[in-house]
Amino acid sequence: MSVFVNQIALGEPGGLRVAIKDSIDIAGQPTCAGSRALANAAPATRNAAVVDALLDAGWHIVGKTNMHELAFGVTGINDWTGTPVNPQAPERVPGGSSSGSAVAVAAGLADVALGTDTGGSVRVPAACCGVFGLKPSFARVSRAGVHPAFTTLDCVGPFAASMAHLSAAMQAICPGFQPFTLQPGAPRVALLEVACDPLIQACLERVIDFVGWQRRDHALEGFTDAFEAGLTVINHETWAAFGHLTGQGLIGADVEQRLLAASRTDAVALAHAELVRARFSQAVDAALATHDVLLLPTLPELPPLLSEARQGRAVGGMTPLARPFNLSGHPALSVPVPLGDGGLKIGLQIVGRKGEDERVCAYGAQLEHALAAVRPTNKNYA
Repeated sequence: MSVFVNQIALGEPGGLRVAIKDSIDIAGQPTCAGSRALANAAPATRNAAVVDALLDAGWHIVGKTNMHELAFGVTGINDWTGTPVNPQAPERVPGGSSSGSAVAVAAGLADVALGTDTGGSVRVPAACCGVFGLKPSFARVSRAGVHPAFTTLDCVGPFAASMAHLSAAMQAICPGFQPFTLQPGAPRVALLEVACDPLIQACLERVIDFVGWQRRDHALEGFTDAFEAGLTVINHETWAAFGHLTGQGLIGADVEQRLLAASRTDAVALAHAELVRARFSQAVDAALATHDVLLLPTLPELPPLLSEARQGRAVGGMTPLARPFNLSGHPALSVPVPLGDGGLKIGLQIVGRKGEDERVCAYGAQLEHALAAVRPTNKNYA
């Protein structure tokens, strides 16, 4: 099965079922990060901190999940371990890099799954597969035992089919996480002005208005620059972590090419990226000083067809709305929203102040509750 690279049974059989991305250590299991280049990795000698936290909470680990090789891709296509099938749209990519984790939840094989998000790698597959996916505030959830060890972007985050399960996962892996309910009244939200498919934009505007959130359009300064800077940083850090694996014929052609391109990231470009990081983080903070959360699509368009992605269609357009918040470090949640009556779900991204992951989740829960009240047709807003 391409969802799991290794099915296991660990923890309390009666606990919530959780799947773990193959870049997160489980004692006694090799951590291969979806790559043949790491196929002979020695088994991990201890659990990652988040794995221990879930076991301590009484959860039941069902397996390690497949992923885009070395977490360096957004489609989820992996010709070595197999490509997980997107349950809501089998003809479309499952998203990456945490493809197997998103698919495991969407297919009902796990109640919750953990992924990692360096440039959208939780939120993008969540949107592709129609589930909830959270990138917590940077460094709020421990990355001890997560690969690569050094990063200034990556966060461990949960997938779930409900906000109740997602919040339960955060309570287990995030010390001090305490869910709360939003106060009555019309919250102040900013709908960011971004380039996206008009159908997606119109759908999300109707959903926001239906829920009763008081929205204002907002142009976030430096958004495009933040995407480019985030790409520069991830290239630099991924080359540092995995560049030594190139040139051996063991890495898929797509990832090998991106790694070699990443090797050309120079100190000048990296220094500029850090200046952009500081400016953009301040711009996000300023927007959140007058709004409770920022809203925008998770993906600017529908996920590409597998056939198109395999034929070389550019897929960099999957991450321009997600990657900037890895650079800034703010928490960001992708909430599944039905696109009309067709059954396909898209992602609405909710971004909050650093450290206020609970508030972001509260907005996600309120949206989930409002949408549940009009199922199954959702004609009230479609």
